[in-house]
Amino acid sequence: MEIYVYGTGCGAGELTRETLHPEQIAAFVESAPSRETFLGRPVISLAELAGKTVDLLIVTAKDAPVFDLPTETVLYLKNHLTLQDRNRSYDAAREVLGDAFIDRLRRQETLVRAPLWDEGDFSADGDWVRYKTLEAVCHELENVPGALAELGVFRGEFAAAMNALLPDRRLFLFDTFTGFDPKEPAPEGLTAAHESASAELVLRRLPNRENAVLRPGLFPETAEGLEDETFALVSLDADLEESTLAGLRWFVPKMAKGGYLLLHDWNHPGLPGVRRAVRRFEEETGKRLSGVPICDITGTLIIPF
Repeated sequence: MEIYVYGTGCGAGELTRETLHPEQIAAFVESAPSRETFLGRPVISLAELAGKTVDLLIVTAKDAPVFDLPTETVLYLKNHLTLQDRNRSYDAAREVLGDAFIDRLRRQETLVRAPLWDEGDFSADGDWVRYKTLEAVCHELENVPGALAELGVFRGEFAAAMNALLPDRRLFLFDTFTGFDPKEPAPEGLTAAHESASAELVLRRLPNRENAVLRPGLFPETAEGLEDETFALVSLDADLEESTLAGLRWFVPKMAKGGYLLLHDWNHPGLPGVRRAVRRFEEETGKRLSGVPICDITGTLIIPF
C-alpha cells in the first residue's frame, strides 16, 4: 500500500511516534517543501504527488489544500476544526492504522470554526478556538500594565498574533530557535518538527517587530536583566516538563494583577510533562494555579492573576 503523509509538523511527528512507522510512509508532502527529508523519508511537493499512485493520504496539518484524489483515500486527522466531517470513508485508513486509532479519531469533539470579531492581519493557523480566545483575553488587558512574553516560540504564529493584537506592548520571545535542550530529551517527531524553526522566520512573521525582543538560547539564562519586568500576558508553550517548570518559576511572580498566563498543551495526551510541571510548582510554592481549560486543539489552560 502506498501511504503518503501531508505535513511535516508536530502532528506528523505524533503519528509516526504512536501509530505509523516512518518506513511505512512512501513520502511526506508539503505545499512548498522546506526540506528534502523528514524522519528519514523524502519530502515531496503537491505537484510531485500528482504523479504518484496514492492508496492513502493522511493529512496531519491543521490547514490543507483540496487534494485531487478520491475522497475515500484521504484521511484528515484534525477533522474536529469544522462542523462538517471531511472524512468520507475510514476503510483504507482503518486497515493501516487500526480500529482503536480510527475510533478515537471519530470521537473527537467538534468545534465551531468562526471568528468572534472581524479578521485581523494575522493567520489563525487553523486553531480558531486558541486564537480567538487570545483575542478575547487581549480585550481584557486595556488597564493592565506590563509586557508580553512567549516561552517556546516555534515558528512564531502565536507570537505574531500577540504582536498584532497588542502592537504597542513590548514582546519578549524566549526560545533556542534551533530546537530543544539536549539535556531534556523530546520525542523524535517533535524534535524533527522543530528543526524548521528559526529566529529569522519568526521575525518575518511579526507585524510590529520594532516592539519585539528575541532572547535566543536556553531559558531562564536568557531572561537575565529582566528580573524587575512585569508581564500582562504570557504564553508558556515549552512542551516539556523541566522547561515548563522553569517558565512557571520565573513568570508567575512577575505577573501583573489582572494579567493572564496561557499554558499551552495542558490537555495534550502526548505531552504529560506539562501537567506534571504544574503539580510540581504547586507543591514547591504551596500556591494553587487555578485556571480554565479551553477546547483548542491541544488544550490550553488560561490562568488569571
